[in-house]
Amino acid sequence: MAFSFGFYNDIHTPTLLLDVSCAQRNIASMAEKAQKSGVRFRPHFKTHQSAAIGEWFREVGVDAITVSSVEMARYFAAHDWKDILIAFPANVREIDKINKLAQRVHLHLLVENATTAAYLAEHLVAPVDVWIEVDTGYRRSGVQWDGAELTTLAQQIDECERMKLRGLLTHDGGTYAARSKEQIVDAYTLTAQRLAAARRRLQSYGFEHLEVSVGDTPACSVLERFDAVDEIRPGNFVFYDWMQVEIGACTPEEVAVVVACPVVSIHPERNDIILYGGAVHLSKESLVQRDGRLTFGAVALIEREGWSAPLPDVWVRSLSQEHGVVHAEKAAFAALTEHIRVGDLLGVIPVHSCLTADLLKAYRTLDGERLTMAPSPGETGSLK
Repeated sequence: MAFSFGFYNDIHTPTLLLDVSCAQRNIASMAEKAQKSGVRFRPHFKTHQSAAIGEWFREVGVDAITVSSVEMARYFAAHDWKDILIAFPANVREIDKINKLAQRVHLHLLVENATTAAYLAEHLVAPVDVWIEVDTGYRRSGVQWDGAELTTLAQQIDECERMKLRGLLTHDGGTYAARSKEQIVDAYTLTAQRLAAARRRLQSYGFEHLEVSVGDTPACSVLERFDAVDEIRPGNFVFYDWMQVEIGACTPEEVAVVVACPVVSIHPERNDIILYGGAVHLSKESLVQRDGRLTFGAVALIEREGWSAPLPDVWVRSLSQEHGVVHAEKAAFAALTEHIRVGDLLGVIPVHSCLTADLLKAYRTLDGERLTMAPSPGETGSLK
């Protein structure tokens, strides 16, 4: 299939295509849901990492954001975001940058151990809001929701004049293991109950007015109301991806990105198509689909208006550094190769759009515009 339309002729290497209208609908939908539920919408910008895309959030009234690193906070602070939460345990080795940020923006830090709290108490030069990260069962980082350390840490933070204890925060990664909307709701309900119990415990020690912040896209996409929390921080929803489709958090039509990959070889003897698009472009994130197949991405045709629906019985079966191997069942392969030749493009719907975007570091919109992202760590320069 020879491409003779628009900017597609200019795509020579793996390129992250962005459907702007789709992403903006996703943003507006989540903002409306938060507004109806009466919670603060503090979206996580680690997925898109783009100042240009950030402006779409301002258009729906967002003025507080979440990031995943100090460098990302510096990038968005330089683009006039004034209320920034770094949703990663505070790294004391970055104290100089943290202090510079705290003097410029309303900065929120995440603390989950006494050593970090003590270091911040001694070295902070400007006020910050502090959230205690709570482990409600994900077992990544955070203070155990029902442990004695929670109260001790709250008391330690409260004693520092430059740290204001804002509340309790968690990321419920357990919802990503769900395979239905019902399982997502069940996982969220358990998390909300444990956070509520942790807040009640602190309230019994005199800590009033503590907020609760949650942040996973599956729960924020499936639930209609968030009565048990004060703030939601989803990020992946701006683009969604194949994982979110498989767990029931979105439909394929709500996925706003696809990686356009050149076809470099076709092997009919094994029903394989080799793409220029490997782990350095897509990451090696994989999942077991509902049909039991292990996939590194769904496959779509690149079309005049963007891309097609995911092709049935076609999937990315393996990735190496630069190679992507697309496999298809016999009938699907025959149908696909009636249209695809060496030198054409195939679209890969990534398993995890956050990692894919971070690897490719730029977007090509369907109108041909190039949108850049935050530079790699160490390349942001000094904060002006």
